[in-house]
Amino acid sequence: MLQQEKVFKTLADNGITFFTGVPDSYLNGFCNYALENCGEKNIIAANEGNAIGIAAGHYFATKKIPLVYMQNSGMGNSVNPLASLVDKDVYAVPMLLLIGWRGQGNTEPNHPQHKLQGEITPEILEMLHIPYSILTDSDDYFDTVIKNAVKYCLETRQPYGLIAPKGVMAAADKPNNRDNIYPLSREEAIELILEHMPRDAVYTATTGRATRELFFLREKRNETKARDFLNVGSMGHGSSVALGIALETPDRKVVALDGDSAAIMHLGAMTMVSKLSVPNFMHVVLNNGAHESVGGQPSAGHCIDFTSIADACGYATVHHPVTTAYELIEAIHTLKDCGRASFIDCRIHKGLNRKLPPIIFDHRSAIDDLIAELNG
Repeated sequence: MLQQEKVFKTLADNGITFFTGVPDSYLNGFCNYALENCGEKNIIAANEGNAIGIAAGHYFATKKIPLVYMQNSGMGNSVNPLASLVDKDVYAVPMLLLIGWRGQGNTEPNHPQHKLQGEITPEILEMLHIPYSILTDSDDYFDTVIKNAVKYCLETRQPYGLIAPKGVMAAADKPNNRDNIYPLSREEAIELILEHMPRDAVYTATTGRATRELFFLREKRNETKARDFLNVGSMGHGSSVALGIALETPDRKVVALDGDSAAIMHLGAMTMVSKLSVPNFMHVVLNNGAHESVGGQPSAGHCIDFTSIADACGYATVHHPVTTAYELIEAIHTLKDCGRASFIDCRIHKGLNRKLPPIIFDHRSAIDDLIAELNG
């Protein structure tokens, strides 16, 4: 595990003082140090492509090399701007890309959503003609890599990749920064939704803690998991999966249990209901204002008005966030049969339930059960 104070000193000594990206648990030591020490020189972006754009703008305005951080699962969001904005034949933008390497080798045996991504992480950089180094726990090696990477960036005006395997850029422990801003936890909110929607409702749960909490709530309540889609990968697309299901199952309620960071990542998906008739679709953002599953770094969730955005996109809403059990229940009963796609911004507090183990399940069997349920 690299010492982050030394990491940031090495970066500063080589002129790297601006950081932007999407937090990752493999990089949470790095991300949390940047959050605590870099102020406005650390911009947590909506998605990885957004971060590449911000970094390009920083370079244009300062001629200084930025660093973009991301989990390798987010590389897909960055491919287009890397290929068509920063490439040497377009605007030639140098930057360092710090990438958490989930799925390397057999490091994630219970998470097949990372397997292929882990295999192709170096290949994506190679296809983009971006050279890279694989980091280790050696401070001396890190110093050498950064000097060579910055030299390359300055000479070529091109990106350079820094791939971080498990443990190299992580913190000793994942923080659990509970706050008391709002009374409901995510788990409590999900259970209230289960209790007040029809028993045959179909659910999609977004990447991160919502999938784990829905999974174990079903076990606690002795309920089938065959009506649930656990969006363990493809962050930000859980609501789109729910919309696709809702369009083809008009007689079933379909609920997207979304997260604020996931919703922000692909906010444009919310506009789809403006041109579609999906009165059976309910989109709930469980909004704790944080990237909680990867270290608790702040999102823009509590800074923006999701409800006004949803109103403008054509959803039915109760015109304000809900913050208590009573308000959530009231909103569910107001909206579930309102005749239009509906949206709830459910404000919740931060905090992880440490008693829940990681979910281990057969992904193919789970999706086949859902397909059978929907086509039965």
